[in-house]
Amino acid sequence: MIPEHYPSQPEHLWRHFYAITQIPRPSGKEEAIRAHIVSLAEQHGYDHAGDAAGNLVVYVPASPGSEGAETVVIQNHLDMVTVKTGDKEHDFDTDPLTLKVEDGWLKADRTTLGADNGVGAAAALAAMTDPSVVHPPLELLFTTEEETGLHGASGLDASLLRGTKLINLDTEEWPEIYIGCAGGYGYEAGRQIMMKRPRPGLVSYRLHLKGLTGGHSGIQIHQQLGNANKLLTEILKDASDLDWQLSRMRGGVAHNVIAREASADLFVNTDQLDDWQRIANAARERWLSYLPQNDHGLQWTLEPVEIDEPLVASSADTRTLLNLLSVMPHGAQRYNLNQPADLVDLSVNMAVVSLRDGEFRLQTSLRFFNADEARPLKQHLEALFETFGLVPQVILDYPGWNPDFSSELVARTRALANQQLNRQPELKAIHAGLECGILKSKKPELDMVSFGPTILGAHSPVERLEIATVEPFWKLLKELLKDLA
Repeated sequence: MIPEHYPSQPEHLWRHFYAITQIPRPSGKEEAIRAHIVSLAEQHGYDHAGDAAGNLVVYVPASPGSEGAETVVIQNHLDMVTVKTGDKEHDFDTDPLTLKVEDGWLKADRTTLGADNGVGAAAALAAMTDPSVVHPPLELLFTTEEETGLHGASGLDASLLRGTKLINLDTEEWPEIYIGCAGGYGYEAGRQIMMKRPRPGLVSYRLHLKGLTGGHSGIQIHQQLGNANKLLTEILKDASDLDWQLSRMRGGVAHNVIAREASADLFVNTDQLDDWQRIANAARERWLSYLPQNDHGLQWTLEPVEIDEPLVASSADTRTLLNLLSVMPHGAQRYNLNQPADLVDLSVNMAVVSLRDGEFRLQTSLRFFNADEARPLKQHLEALFETFGLVPQVILDYPGWNPDFSSELVARTRALANQQLNRQPELKAIHAGLECGILKSKKPELDMVSFGPTILGAHSPVERLEIATVEPFWKLLKELLKDLA
C-alpha cells in the first residue's frame, strides 16, 4: 500500500520507485526486477539486451531532433542490501517493502529501503517514460549483484554499450558531484575447529548484542560506528576467568555492512550469571563513553537457548579465536591528505563472523583509492590468517575510479548544477565501490560522472531517503540530458 504523504512529484520517478520497492531484489535474485524493466521497455517499443552475468541494457532512441548526439549511458544496479531488525518479520525473497514517510524522509518499516540504488534506477526509468525529458540516444544499464561484490559489472559484456559518456546515479549526498570511487579487496578465511561435548553441569545460554546502527562499510566507516563482532569479542575476553564453553558465534550479514548484531551460544555455570551481568553492564558503560549517539540504543541479553547439537570448542581453540578477533583490524586506517578530513583513503571492515558445527568463517574487506597504499594492510591480514591457521580465499577484487578533473562531462554537470543552486557544488571522491571503476577498466574511453539524492543509513534498517532532494536531483539529470542532446 502506498503510504500516506508519499511524494507525487516528479511523478514518473516516484511511481517507478514505488514499483521497485514492491519487487523483491536481493543480490543474485534480480529476475523479477529485471523482468519488470523488460516489460516496461517492451511496452514502449524499446529494444533491450542482456548478458551472461544478468545485466540488462535498454536502448532508448533520442528525442526528435537529437538523433545525431552521442549516446549516453545511465547506469544503476538492480539489487539491494537486505538487512532488518531482529524484531521484524520479513522475507526479502518474497515480501514487498512496507514504506512510511516521517519528517520529510521516506523509510521502510525496520528494513533497508533499497533507495541504494533503487531511486537511481527509478530516475533512469523516468527518463525513458517521461515525454517531457529531452535526451540523446540512451543506453540504460542495469547491473546485478553490486552489493555482494560488483559481480554484475565485473561480468559485463561491454560490447552491449556504444555510449562514450556515462552517468552513474548511485551516490548519496545531494548536491555534491562525484568523480572518483574506492577500489576493494576482500577475504573469506576459515578453519575447522575440533568440537566436543560440554562439561556436565553447564547450561546453554545465548549472549546477544543488538541495537547498534550498523551501516555502509565505506561511506560511514569514518563515523566510528560500533561493530557488534568486535564488541561481543570484548565481552567474551572480559569473561575469560568465568566457567563457560563456546558452542557457536554469528555476527554481521555481508562484507559491505558494519555488523550491527552478534551473538554467541555458550554453555555457562548458572552460579555465575550475576558475574556475566556485571561484565556486560560494565562493557556497555565503557562503549557508551565513546560510541556515537546513534549507537546508544545498544543492548545485550543473556537468555537460555536450546542447542540441537550440544558441542563446544576447547578452551585453547576458544582462546585462539578470540585472540584473532581481538587483533583483526576494523575501521578507517588512513585519511586523505588533500580532501576534507572525513574522506578515508584506506579502511577495513571486520564484517562477518561465524562458528557453527566446528566450522569457523571470517569475512573482511578493504577499501582504498591507492592499491599500493593498501598493500601493507593486505599483508597484515594475510599474516594474521597464517599465524592463526586460517585458509583465506579472495572474494573481492575490483579497481577504483581515479578522479579526472579535466572531464568534459564533469564540467558540464557542475556548470548546470551551479546554475540550479547558485553555488558551485563540490567535486568529491567516495570511499565506496561504485561500479564506475570496473566500467572504466572495460571501456577506458568512458567519460563519467555520478550524483544522486541524499540517502542516509544505507545498508541498515534505518536507511532513509530525503524527499526534498529528489526533485532537484531529477531536475539536474533532466537538464544534463537536455544539454547532451
